[in-house]
Amino acid sequence: MKIARKYSHLNGEEYLIVHHNHLYKEIKEVIADIDASKLLTKVSEEKRKKGRKLFSPIDLNQAFARAFTKRAWTESRYNYYITLNRELLEQSVLMPAKEQKNFLIEHGEKEPIYSYNQTDFVKDKIAVEVQFGKYAFVAYDLFVKHMLFYSGGVINLGVEILPTKKMQAEMSSGVAYYEGEVYNVMRQGRNSPPVPLLVLGIEP
Repeated sequence: MKIARKYSHLNGEEYLIVHHNHLYKEIKEVIADIDASKLLTKVSEEKRKKGRKLFSPIDLNQAFARAFTKRAWTESRYNYYITLNRELLEQSVLMPAKEQKNFLIEHGEKEPIYSYNQTDFVKDKIAVEVQFGKYAFVAYDLFVKHMLFYSGGVINLGVEILPTKKMQAEMSSGVAYYEGEVYNVMRQGRNSPPVPLLVLGIEP
């Protein structure tokens, strides 16, 4: 596969080139190693595409997982406790989860709620999400997950890999695509979300 489009938010690509160019090369190698012709394995049941062979999100995700794991990218989990007190949140966000809980209880939160977020591929504080799912999953990645990991000091940059509209046309309905998601980021303004991102649009 190839990178057909890319969008750098808050100098995401520039940061990657300057500080982690070897990881950027690895991401490009992973994408180039995926043979899309072998992943047209889903037979459509949809009315307009019935009988057509489409790209399988499951098989695509498995292919990317194998390629990233081979290069020692690993899953990262960020555990935290929820508070709606902004001042307490700002003071506790960088603490380990256990310290967060104790801190919140000491400052009046009777039963802090435990939660977590998970990113599949992280290496040297660079997080990569590969998304062939519905629109809501990508919005969550871009506006919640990457930002949460960033504000928690777990990552310095989030990379989102999405199919272009051209590739999405060869997938089931409802799959998010690069052009639409970059538009959603751009219309929020230059500083939202407040985390450096690199969004890559891929296709065969």
